[in-house]
Amino acid sequence: MAPGIVVADTSVLVNFLRMDRMDLIGDHPDMFIATDHVAAEIVNSYPDQQARYRVARDAGHLIQQRVDDPAEVELFLRLGLSQRLGAGERSAIAVAINRNHRLAIDDIRAIRRALREARVTGNPLQVVRTQDIIVQLIRHGVLTLAAADLIRTDWAHNHRFRLKISSFADLL
Repeated sequence: MAPGIVVADTSVLVNFLRMDRMDLIGDHPDMFIATDHVAAEIVNSYPDQQARYRVARDAGHLIQQRVDDPAEVELFLRLGLSQRLGAGERSAIAVAINRNHRLAIDDIRAIRRALREARVTGNPLQVVRTQDIIVQLIRHGVLTLAAADLIRTDWAHNHRFRLKISSFADLL
């Protein structure tokens, strides 16, 4: 898959922020975008994650962008009518669909809604989850399988993020 741009939801970024591994986002072959809404959700959570996010942004590991295109604002507002998606999810979905970028998101309900909206707008949408990002990092030689499995274990034991795999080898 050719390198491109990925619009990241809060949950995906938090998985890397908790471990202080935003360098992996920076080393990914794709460029990552976080909307202002996603950044606000991160900075309102935990001070250490807020600091790590700012360092990652300032280091160029990701780019923070505003949602100000009228089509994105309209979709953002429409997604909010159901009151089931947070502002970060809504903004990431709106930007990814409008700009034809990939969407990094883990919440299954939000994924379903994003894919439904993409069909309505006629814009194709590719969704990547946290585990897909790790698999891509392995395939590009950024992470070894052993290092990726240590991350999976750390997420499960220390950060309440569990994957339904015993090893990333299951996905390669």
